[in-house]
Amino acid sequence: MSKKKILIVSGGMEIGGIERSLLGLLGEFDYDSYDVDLFLHSVSGEFLPLVDKRCNLLPEIPQCAAMTKPLKTVLGKYPLIALSRLYKRFTVQKKYGLNDASSFALLSGYWQSCVKYMPSPEKEYDAAVSFMWPHEYTAKKVKAKKKIAWIHTDYTVARMDFEKDEKTWAVFDKIAGVSDDVCAAFAKVYPSLADKLVTVENILSPDFVRAQAQLERPGETDGTLPSVLSVGRFCSAKAFELIPQYSRIMLDKGFGHRWYIIGYGGEEKLIKDEIEKYNVSENVIVLGKKANPYPYMAACDIYAQPSRYEGKAVTVREAQILGKPVLITDFETAKSQVENGVDGIICPMGAQSVADAVIQLIDSKETREKLSLNCLERNYGNKDSLQTIYKLIES
Repeated sequence: MSKKKILIVSGGMEIGGIERSLLGLLGEFDYDSYDVDLFLHSVSGEFLPLVDKRCNLLPEIPQCAAMTKPLKTVLGKYPLIALSRLYKRFTVQKKYGLNDASSFALLSGYWQSCVKYMPSPEKEYDAAVSFMWPHEYTAKKVKAKKKIAWIHTDYTVARMDFEKDEKTWAVFDKIAGVSDDVCAAFAKVYPSLADKLVTVENILSPDFVRAQAQLERPGETDGTLPSVLSVGRFCSAKAFELIPQYSRIMLDKGFGHRWYIIGYGGEEKLIKDEIEKYNVSENVIVLGKKANPYPYMAACDIYAQPSRYEGKAVTVREAQILGKPVLITDFETAKSQVENGVDGIICPMGAQSVADAVIQLIDSKETREKLSLNCLERNYGNKDSLQTIYKLIES
């Protein structure tokens, strides 16, 4: 019996939670039963060498890769794509303004207006999995008997043309959300698509996370003060620019600490400006981009994810795998991430609330040890999610 042909489509392999989740999926896939092609819009990123060699990485399509390149670079080779992007940027900014929520409108608008200029893959597939939104390319260019799209975020916070976006989602046979709460939030925005939803949690390898954590010892952390770590993209969703304010409140209450931030993104300058504003440069340390954040997770006393919104933060799950006391804010999908008081703490949003919650964890070794032990006793691997994926492909 011949193997079914599967195509997995995603953006690239830059450092990020969605990309880590994709690595987990590719690392555990049943290659004895399926031929798997991986198509990346941009064949680039620090995680590219970690992609499982058993899947077939397809050549880059330059028109797709042009979506993430500077306009002046694209203009000479693909003027229609460049001009479409430029026009869409103007119309989106005029309608929605410039903010994190409207970035949804900009990204979806880019793909809606440019996908017609992109060639299709040559092969036809039994199933196509669009792993990263926007899903325009898989919906409109890929030939497959079955199409499945992934949800990784909370669409109730987005600002965009939902009617156009809904037409793209409607092309897919099934829509996989990374948690029940993510699916519920999606159904609020797109109630007509509720019957297509299925929960498929992120597939992570605890063995991989633990092995990576042992590869080095962070030189930046000296262990002289209680340490807090946050990892993620420097964007409004993660709210890392508020960390200097939390730090100042903690210092004013007499609680010395180091709060390390790993990541990269457009809000790096804002974060550093806030560090200067609150005079916490000795306490809040931006470590920047790290392909392997796990040694830093293993070394910290507390892992904190003070986000405004999340789908299901992969970094939180990785910190739990390493037995870290985790603190997250009460964003919409928080309860799908942490069992409050058992394998982490959920605290209200707000500077005082977050600072106080971190202080309480620093102050209570007993609580930290309880959370850590509960995390180590749990299985966060979610390999069972693979069976759900196979059912989606086969049904």
